[in-house]
This record gives sequence, C-alpha cells and structure tokens, in this order.
Amino acid sequence: MQLTDARVALISGASRGIGAAIAKHLFEAGWGVSLGMRAPVLPDWAQAAPERVHLFSYDARSPEAATNWAEAAQSCFGRIDAVIANAGVMVPKNVIEISDPEMADMLAINVQAPQRLAKACWDGLKSYGRGRVIVLASLSGKRVKGARSGAYAMTKFAAVGLAHALRHTGFEDGIRATAVCPGFVATDMGLGLSDRAAAAMTQPEDLARIIEMLIDLPNEASVAEFCVNCQLEESF
Repeated sequence: MQLTDARVALISGASRGIGAAIAKHLFEAGWGVSLGMRAPVLPDWAQAAPERVHLFSYDARSPEAATNWAEAAQSCFGRIDAVIANAGVMVPKNVIEISDPEMADMLAINVQAPQRLAKACWDGLKSYGRGRVIVLASLSGKRVKGARSGAYAMTKFAAVGLAHALRHTGFEDGIRATAVCPGFVATDMGLGLSDRAAAAMTQPEDLARIIEMLIDLPNEASVAEFCVNCQLEESF
C-alpha cells in the first residue's frame, strides 16, 4: 500500500465527457485520481505523474464492482478522500413507452451504482474527517422538462435524493455530499439530445472547476445542491 500525501478521488465514467474533464482537472490540481472506466486506458495527460493515476475496469451495472474498485484504490494510494459518481445513462423515452428492462438499467447505473460506490468507500471517506461525495445528477433531477426526458428524470430525482441521504448519514463524520445538477453539457450525450451548438452549452471543463471547488470547501461550507445551466429557465 502506497500512502500518499495527495488527496485521492475516485471518478466513475472517467473515459470521456464530464468524467474525463474532472479527472484531468483534479490531476492537474495535484490530486491522485483513480479512474473507473469500462475499458481502462491511461490518458495522455497522466504521463506527467503516472504514480498519481490508478486505472480500474469499472462496470456500473455490476453489484461487486464498487467494492472491488474501492479495495484496489485503497491498496494503490492508501487513502480515499472523494468519490465522484459521474457514470450515467439516458434512455430518451417517456414513462409510458419505456420498457421494464430499460428502466431497471437506468436505475441501476444512475442510482444504485453511486450508492454502492459511496458505501464501498465510506470507511476511507471517514478516515480524514473531510470526505467528499459528488453525485452527478442533472437539472432533470430538479424538474421534468418534457415527456421524452421523463423516465430519465425519475432516476435523477432519485440521484439527488441519494446525495441528500449521504449528506445526512455522514455529516457527523465530516463527510459532505453534493448533488451537481447541470443542464445541457457539451458532451456526446448532450449534443445528441439538443440542436443547441456545443459552444452554447455548459463545458465539461467548467463543471470540473466547479467540482474541484465543491470538494475543496471546508466542512463548515456544505453545499447540498449545485445547479448549473446554459440557458434561462424559470427557476434555473
């Protein structure tokens, strides 16, 4: 076990999009990063300090994946300071047309997987008295914007609830949890759902900066939810 002075974050869905941007940003800020990927590949930027990067083959659908990943990261770095549950999936169907297997798959990846990951890392998060959990939810976890996003919104409402439940569970042990709720982000998923130009969407790099700020805040500045939007809505 290599005990490092650098804080360590586990980031799921780290191979592309928001997860890749978060991983790169935290690495450049001096963090150790454990990257959960379906097909692990060392990013080019990791060559600057490969000892601060750990790769793990992570399948959010697998009930055992979170425990195995937490054990591997703990063995590699000797500590776990933050969990960033970013892996997610969307089936763009309304609540009537979506099938049971499709709904179950979204719930498994968007809700159960983050809960399992937080649970697997819980002892590590408690160790230093300022553990952090970020649940990448969505503005779809705050409102249902349209029928086509209805089933997805159900899972993201649950993800927001998970973040609040984790915040209550870990507060006395110094664990702080935040639901980060973006609107359209310039990723493959976001661009596939909107005609909006990529430049007019929230950029993954900006979300990465926000998440670094949230996990760097002291215990006395707990943020339960952080909503981010690229367009004007009545409440967001």
